[in-house]
Amino acid sequence: MVALFLLILWKYEMYLPAEFAETDPELIRDVIAQFPLATVVAQTAEGLTANHIPLIMTAPDRIIGHIAIANRLHEWVSPTQDIIAIFQGAQAYISPNWYPSKAESHSQVPTWNYEVVHVHGRMTFQHDEKSKIAAVGRLTKIFETQTNGADAWRMSDAPADFMKSKLAGIVAFEIAVTRIVAKSKLNQNKSRQDIENVSENLLSQGAVRMSERMKRGKSTG
Repeated sequence: MVALFLLILWKYEMYLPAEFAETDPELIRDVIAQFPLATVVAQTAEGLTANHIPLIMTAPDRIIGHIAIANRLHEWVSPTQDIIAIFQGAQAYISPNWYPSKAESHSQVPTWNYEVVHVHGRMTFQHDEKSKIAAVGRLTKIFETQTNGADAWRMSDAPADFMKSKLAGIVAFEIAVTRIVAKSKLNQNKSRQDIENVSENLLSQGAVRMSERMKRGKSTG
């Protein structure tokens, strides 16, 4: 299953210079976990559609979530159709003034650093109450615990009839992951001195994750 994280498609849909290709499974999982609001893109008979949906990865080849029953995605996307879930991680504008090498030649231009994960897969929608309870329960357990700790909201906190009516208004789904393409654009094409100085400037502006990612660099494995 881990091999799914190591598959990079060079000719599919994302511009991906070799130095920016991310293959570290730990870093890829971290982007998905820390930035769970994914953009789910699908080409349907009704045209191209994009939805913004919180998702969690429950296994290297499985992602779950749920949508409103009024969202016709569950009618438009078949179990045999390919979709992409895009997770956008840290991102930041990079000024040429932050490169020490600029003082030497002035041959620098602005750029944008970012980390992104494209998860390719196929969606299966679930309308039974058991699946919906499982999806809502797992998502709320993770996000509520992160937010409120021991005081996390639980489904059992709500009246049973109220919760039942809310569950009737959603559709659960899981995405069977077929491949993952990840990119960490972190100034890898710059000198170590330039990278370190950009990292410090980002840190001073509060862009902690991007600063730390630049210091760590991307996986070379």
